[in-house]
Amino acid sequence: MADGRPEYLIETTSMVKSYGNLQALDSMDLRVPYGAIGLLGPNGAGKSTLIKCLLGLVTPTKGKATVLGLDTSQVNTAIEIRQRIGYMPENDCLIPSLDAVEHVKYMAELSGLLPMDAIQRAHEVLDYVGIMEERYRKVKTYSTGMKQKVKLAQSVVHDPELIFLDEPTNGMDPQGRDEMLELVKDISTNHGINVIFSSHLLPDVEYICKYVVIMQGGRLVIQGSMDELTGSTGRIEIKIKGDRKIFEKVLKKLKLKYEMSGVYYYVQGGDDLIFTLYKELDGTGIQLRHATGAKRTLEDIFVSNIGAGGKT
Repeated sequence: MADGRPEYLIETTSMVKSYGNLQALDSMDLRVPYGAIGLLGPNGAGKSTLIKCLLGLVTPTKGKATVLGLDTSQVNTAIEIRQRIGYMPENDCLIPSLDAVEHVKYMAELSGLLPMDAIQRAHEVLDYVGIMEERYRKVKTYSTGMKQKVKLAQSVVHDPELIFLDEPTNGMDPQGRDEMLELVKDISTNHGINVIFSSHLLPDVEYICKYVVIMQGGRLVIQGSMDELTGSTGRIEIKIKGDRKIFEKVLKKLKLKYEMSGVYYYVQGGDDLIFTLYKELDGTGIQLRHATGAKRTLEDIFVSNIGAGGKT
């Protein structure tokens, strides 16, 4: 333990979850650090089952899991786990006959807050997510974007140490999606709440998360920090000003392999290649307007590990 806390935010050991002949999780061994964590994988990868096991809603068939150092299989720790974590499910979980204040207050009380504290916190978090006077309307009258904000509010109303967000931008328009992402980023970076962020939108995960877990077929495929996974590709990203045909002749003369994407050339080679190109291009009228080591995107990582046909 460091500073009195467990070494890992989440840890699983040989965790298996079977539903009859279907094995939803297969020997999952995870060591997840603190911070904002992206959870990715195609449909049927086992992401939702993993989340439910970590929440204590589903009991693993074999193996074990700890969240914030607490064993999810122990009955005597179940209440403590739920007091310390929040959950924003993908599916609609709101009580349609309640207004937003009543709903969020009720969720706060279920998490252990006293009624007076619960009502105060409900108003605070609704202000935070941007639900204003409409908080007194029945949630069944809300748009999808407003419902998503109320779901986020109820997940943080009790000031948890960790929240699980399952497709938090699902069904939202572009403006609402941007607002949700900014809220999640603020929760993670400025309020010190750990986040497990499951989404099929790779740019959203890339924007929010510092660490990624990718699953397929109930197994862990790869995990690591974004910095590690998006490291150098052994290619230089180049943008030029001038005649492309002349530039490509220079590349062929130097026997350099390259690909193009939009206005960029991706040329195999290290940093020393840039100086070689400057020398070779002298007097050709070609200017290197941009030349830097290319990094992989999260999409590159996902495709290389799952395949282009994988759907998150």
